Amino acid sequence: MKKGSTFFLKIAVIFIGIPVLALCIFLLPQIANEATLQAGRDSELAYVVFGMLIIMYAATIPFYFALYQALRLLSYIDKNQAFSHISVRALKNIKNCAITISGLYVVALPLVYIIAEWDDAPGLILIGMVIIGASIVIAVFAAVLQKLLQEAIDIKSENDLTV
Repeated sequence: MKKGSTFFLKIAVIFIGIPVLALCIFLLPQIANEATLQAGRDSELAYVVFGMLIIMYAATIPFYFALYQALRLLSYIDKNQAFSHISVRALKNIKNCAITISGLYVVALPLVYIIAEWDDAPGLILIGMVIIGASIVIAVFAAVLQKLLQEAIDIKSENDLTV
């Protein structure tokens, strides 16, 4: 396969990571600053906001690891190693990262509920549920691809042994 055939997908993966990085650098510290100012008036809400921020920052670690695994998987495709155990391992890592992100946001959902009740914004809960749902869909998709790829590798190894 040509080396440039996955170039567009690699660029797309990089562009997926840029908004999250911008969010972590610019928006989340502003939210933390506002929560610190709010702490003088309502300290319980500040603790809820800080808990939510900690979970959001923690979720970026598996997110970027999954993006890195996606880039590695695309490079394996470029090197004609798509049907190998390292590709299956990369898909397994992506699946585990998606499950981790979903789990972190499930833990954060009660905090989102408290913030939504305080701010009278029930749409926040819906946003949290969309993130959880998207992570679950990615985990299921990666699991299906992992299983299909593993079966293809097994069939390929059986065919290599019969020749």
